[in-house]
Order: sequence, then C-alpha cells, then structure tokens
Amino acid sequence: MAKTGTGKAGTGRTGTGKTAGGKSADKALRKAVIAACREMNALGINQGTSGNVSARTADPERFVITPSGMPYDALSASDMVEMDLGGGYRGDRLPSSEWRMHLDIYRARPEAGAVVHTHAPYATALSCLRVDIPAFHYMIAVAGGTTIRCADYATFGTAELSRAMVAALEGRSACLLANHGMIAFGPTLAKALALAVEVETLARQYWMARQMGEPVILDDAEMQRVLARFKTYGKQADELAGTDAPAVEAPVRRDAPATGTGEAAATSKAAAARSDARASAKAPGKAPAKDAATTGSKAGAARKVGGKAAAKGGGKASGKRAAASRGAG
Repeated sequence: MAKTGTGKAGTGRTGTGKTAGGKSADKALRKAVIAACREMNALGINQGTSGNVSARTADPERFVITPSGMPYDALSASDMVEMDLGGGYRGDRLPSSEWRMHLDIYRARPEAGAVVHTHAPYATALSCLRVDIPAFHYMIAVAGGTTIRCADYATFGTAELSRAMVAALEGRSACLLANHGMIAFGPTLAKALALAVEVETLARQYWMARQMGEPVILDDAEMQRVLARFKTYGKQADELAGTDAPAVEAPVRRDAPATGTGEAAATSKAAAARSDARASAKAPGKAPAKDAATTGSKAGAARKVGGKAAAKGGGKASGKRAAASRGAG
C-alpha cells in the first residue's frame, strides 16, 4: 500500500497517496476542508449544508470536495470525495451538487488551490437583484477587478450555471450567482475563505449604503491605481519580488540589520538621513540635534579660550604694578 502524503492542513495543496478504500487524498487535507465548512457557518456566511468547499491536491488534476447533503458537524475525513478534472470521483459518497462549479474553476484557473461557495445573506440578497457590486469602496479590488460581477441565472447544479460563473469570474477571483449566492477561490483554503468573508462584508456595506441614498462610485482611473497597489497589498517585505512595487510607502526602519553589501547598508543610512532632514525642515527655527550639539561645543571652546586669555592678561598687569611699586621704593 502506498504511503499517504504529509502536507499540512489548511494549505489547500498537499501530498496524495492510495488508501485501502481506493481514495487518494491526504487525511489532513480532508480535515482542513471540513474545518473550513464549519468555520464558514460559524462566521455567518453560510447556513446548514447549503454551501460547499473543495481543495486541490498536490496533483493538480485532482481535488477533494464535500459530499452532498451531509451536515458538516457529522463529517469525517473518510466522507470527503476525491474528484479528478475529467469529471470522475472515487468512493461511496456522492460529491456536492455544485461539483461542476468547483471542477470548472480548477480547469480554468490553475492558480486556484481552494474554492468556497456559500449562500451568504447579503451577497445572496444582492444576487436576487441581479446587480454587480460596483466600486463604492476601494476594497472591491480584493476580488481582482473594478466590480464584483453577478453571473447570469441558471438552475443550480447545471453546466449552464457553471459556464455563467466562469464568464463572471474572468479577471476575478469571486462573483455573485444570480438568485443563488456567491463563490470565491484562492491559492489556499484560508485565503479562499477570507475572500468569501470579504465579499459578504462588501455586500452588506453596499446594501446599507443603498438604504441611505445612492453610493458615490470610485472612477475607473482611481480603481486602476488601487488595483496596482493591491498586487502587493497585505504582503510582508519577505514576500515581495524584486520588481514588486509596495502597496504603500513604508516608514524608514530604524533597526534594520547591518547585513548584505556595504552599498545596501549605505543606502539604508542615506534613507534614514533623508528622513531626518525632512523632519528637521518641517520644524523651522529648530536646529537639528547634531548641529545644536556642535554649536554648543564650539561656544564652550570659545569660553575656555577667552578665560585663558583673560587670566594671562590679568597676570601681566599684576606684574607691572609690582615692578612699579619696587621702583618707587
């Protein structure tokens, strides 16, 4: 019997191996999918068994998906269903009724590592109006575009629905599904779930704004600037490629380690010096600490020289008066 994989739960991609039952997905990945299902219900973005979750395995041609109609709290790793991109499955459980949407995302988007489909209340409410969520807030860019589209309506579980979803996801990583709900994907289970939460938050904010009037929509030029920044939004310095532009201008790091080339260290020092200079320039009439210290040092030296000169001059005058006194005597 082949050994099972050892990938970490929650990554969305992990090792595969054959089991006695003929299933080929790592147990940790199956448990991570179940945990994501339970979490989306606990977060309030899904109810009962209406949603579904999947994650791609290390073999990009396979993924693990929740079974149809089973309560999440009752699920175990053996209940998860493994599917391949040819549309086949293994095991005794039937996959989710929306398996086609998951399958077609994995086929069309190789960067997808996990998919989360929910019937989130506000996203679903807006989907019943069959409207896109416009750029009323810059965070719309989190889904990859200037809007979050609403896919055309089609009956649940059909190829027509899946095709409509793929069209709405062009250039995006999330969309609404008309009179149905929403779907989101990401490189990992954690990121796919986080995106689903963000989409529901935006749907709620947009709904609230519409209750008070017509929201002001950010223009395309501004959203293009936002999208450019979102390429590195939320990334730490060690996650950025050499050619990546930071999402925002970061402050100067004061305790940067003195490692790397001398040129890098000099550049860091130069940046800090420029920052200090800018700060000093913004406070007219207040000399930089270094200059003040230098001025004080020079003044102190001048006082010492003056004191010595005065003492020397006083000594000479006393000597002359004494000599004159002796001559008079």
